Amino acid sequence: MKYSRVYIDAIGYELAPVVVTSTELEDRLKPLYQALRIPQGQLEALTGIVERRWWDVGQALSEGAVAAARKALAASAVRLEDVDVLIYAGVCREQFEPATACHVAAGLGIGEQASVYDVSNACLGVLNGMVDIANRIELGQIRAGLVVSCETAREIIDTVIDKLLREGDMELFKNSLATLTGGSGAAAVLLTDGTFAAERRRRLLGGVAQSAPQFYGLCRWGIETIIPSSVRQFMTTDSVSVLKHGVTLGLRTWSAFLTRIGWVKEQMDKVICHQVGLGHRDMILKTLGIPEEKDFSTYEYLGNMGTVSLPLTAALAEEREFLLPGDRVGFLGIGSGLNCLMLGIEW
Repeated sequence: MKYSRVYIDAIGYELAPVVVTSTELEDRLKPLYQALRIPQGQLEALTGIVERRWWDVGQALSEGAVAAARKALAASAVRLEDVDVLIYAGVCREQFEPATACHVAAGLGIGEQASVYDVSNACLGVLNGMVDIANRIELGQIRAGLVVSCETAREIIDTVIDKLLREGDMELFKNSLATLTGGSGAAAVLLTDGTFAAERRRRLLGGVAQSAPQFYGLCRWGIETIIPSSVRQFMTTDSVSVLKHGVTLGLRTWSAFLTRIGWVKEQMDKVICHQVGLGHRDMILKTLGIPEEKDFSTYEYLGNMGTVSLPLTAALAEEREFLLPGDRVGFLGIGSGLNCLMLGIEW
C-alpha cells in the first residue's frame, strides 16, 4: 500500500464512564485466589493495567460509535452529506445482522448515497477500515469516509469471572488473564482526500499487512452451547504463545513496512501500538529496536479496548502534544488470527 492523496482529517473518541480497577476485579475473584494461593495484585503486576473503563449497563454499541463520530466530524469541515463510506469495524456488534454500521449511519443521519457496512478482523478492524477507505480515496471513487468502532468488555469479563469462580483452576486462570485486561471505549477516524481542510495534516503514506493464520486458535472469543437450549459467551487466550508468535510476526511486518515506506527505523519519530499490556509493549519495542520514549501508551488506565485502542491512543497522544506536526508516525497494529498491519503517517 502506498498513497499520495489520503489524509486523516480527524479522530474522535468517547471514553466509557465506569472506572473499574484491577483491585476490584481481584476482590471479586478472592475465593479463586485463595484456593490457588495467588497473591493479591497479580493482575496489575502481570499486565501493567491499573484500571479500565466500562459502559453503563444496557448502553448500545451504536451510541458510543455515534458519539465518537460526531466529535470527529465536529473537528472537521466535512459535512454528513460528504461522507461516502461509513464502516463499523468493532469486534463487538449489536446483532449478527444487520450491519451495526447501519444503526450508526441512521444515528448520525448519513446520506443515502453512502456505502454502509461492517468490517471484522479482531483488533485490526479499524486499521483495515482505514485501508479500505484510503484505497477508495486513492482511486478517486470518494472524497471522504468514516471508520467507527465501539467495544464493550463488561459482559465478557462478568461471564469469565463467573466461570472462574465455578470451575477455576490455574490453567483456566492463565487462559482468562487476557480477558481480564479488557476495556470499553469508542473511536472514529475520518479520512479525506485533503480538499476539505485549509491545512493538510496527517498524510497517510502507506503500509504493509502480513499474516500467520496457522495460529488462528490462540485467541478465541465467541458463543458456546452450555445445554441444547442455552448459550453464553466465552473467551480464551494462550497469552504466552500469542506473545511469542505475535512478536515474530511483528518483526517480519516491521521489516517489510520500513522497506515499503522507505524509512529506516531511526527516522521513525513516534509509534502508536495496539494496547495489549506491559509484557507485549516491552517485548515488541525491544524486538523492533524502538526506544521507549518514542511510544505513547494508554493501557495502564484504559486497558485493551480492541479495535478502539490504537486510534483512541493516537488521539490522546495528539491532544497531549506527544504527536507533533511533521512527525513520522507508525501505527503498529496486531490482532488474533494472527494478523499484523502497520501504517505510516506524516503527522
